[in-house]
Amino acid sequence: MQNSIDPKRRALDAPSTAVTLLTNELLEQAVRASRVNDRKRVILPLHKSADALLHRMFNVMQPGTYIPPHRHLVPPKDESIVVVRGALCFITFDESGTIQQMTDIVAGTDIFGVDVCAGVYHTFFILEPDTAMFEVKSGPFSPVTDKDFPAWAPREGDAGVEDYMAQLRQMREEQ
Repeated sequence: MQNSIDPKRRALDAPSTAVTLLTNELLEQAVRASRVNDRKRVILPLHKSADALLHRMFNVMQPGTYIPPHRHLVPPKDESIVVVRGALCFITFDESGTIQQMTDIVAGTDIFGVDVCAGVYHTFFILEPDTAMFEVKSGPFSPVTDKDFPAWAPREGDAGVEDYMAQLRQMREEQ
C-alpha cells in the first residue's frame, strides 16, 4: 500500500498479498487518506485489478462527501454494502427521482448493511466521521459504464450539490 497521501487520489493501492487480513491497521490507512482527500472519501480495493470478476473494497468517507444518485444497469451489477464503522443514510429512488426508501445504516446495529439489485437508483450520505463500508460487486470496472446517472440529480462538482444534499438531510430529519 502507498505510504504518502495524495488528496486527489480516488483509490489507494490494493494490498499485494495473495491473502490479506482485514485489520484495523489496514482500515486506518484508508481513514487517514479519506480525511485529507479532496472528495472526502477514498477506496481501498482488495481486488488486484479493474478486470477482476469480483470487486471487494473498503469505501471510507467523511461527512459532506457527495455520491450522486446512480444505478448499475449496463452491465447489470448487484451490490452489497456492509457498514463496518460509523453510519450512513441509504436512499433509493424510482425512475423519476422520488425517494422510495431512506434508511440509516449503522455499524453494529440491527441494520448494518444493504444488498441492492442491479438497476435500482441509490445514493447515501455520511452521518459520522470516518464511516467505512465494505462493498462487493461484480467486475470488471469500466468508468464509462460503471454507473448510470439520472438527469434529475446533480453530478459531482455541479453547482446544485449542496442544495440537493441539504434537501436529502432535511427529508431524513422529517421522517
